[in-house]
Amino acid sequence: MLSSLASITVPFACLFGLALKLPISLIKINVSSNSLTPVPIGNDYLSPATLGVDRLAAAVGAVEMGYDNCLIVDFGTAITIDFVENGVFRGGNISPGVRTRFRALHDYTQRLPECEPTDEILLLGRTTTQAIEQGVMQGIENEIEGYISAFSKKNAKITLIFTGGDAKFFVKRIKNAIFAKWDPVVCGLNRILE
Repeated sequence: MLSSLASITVPFACLFGLALKLPISLIKINVSSNSLTPVPIGNDYLSPATLGVDRLAAAVGAVEMGYDNCLIVDFGTAITIDFVENGVFRGGNISPGVRTRFRALHDYTQRLPECEPTDEILLLGRTTTQAIEQGVMQGIENEIEGYISAFSKKNAKITLIFTGGDAKFFVKRIKNAIFAKWDPVVCGLNRILE
């Protein structure tokens, strides 16, 4: 069973990061396997030198906020689904993000229009635009629900955390998620650099 939370206490630095929103590419920090920068959680990733700083920082931020067992879904250019168990980053998966999928359908076909994310939930599209919108949105919904189902079997007390620019489109579609009003990446980077 997924847990949910009504309210949380958030460190000021984590809230400040929401207003700041620095692109991760501007933040130079080395947290690879041979790094001198200590990371305050375990890292079970087999190739830590290739692990994105944003993914590890989000895991640190989640643990810092008290979520030692969580599935972090970051809806950006790519969708990252990362698993933290007992305060240890276990790994995750990366797939194309919402807008990346819409763009690919437009760019790699001759006649399909470029569409945008939608809040509308339909079982079937009745126009080409609706069919593309619902196909992409429902495809992602089914993908995330598949991960939730699989990880819930592994850890019954897992918390689902949604973050990233397109997370708002999936809060209504997928139940029991915490929509992070704090930025796990900024919170994690703050904790790493303390």
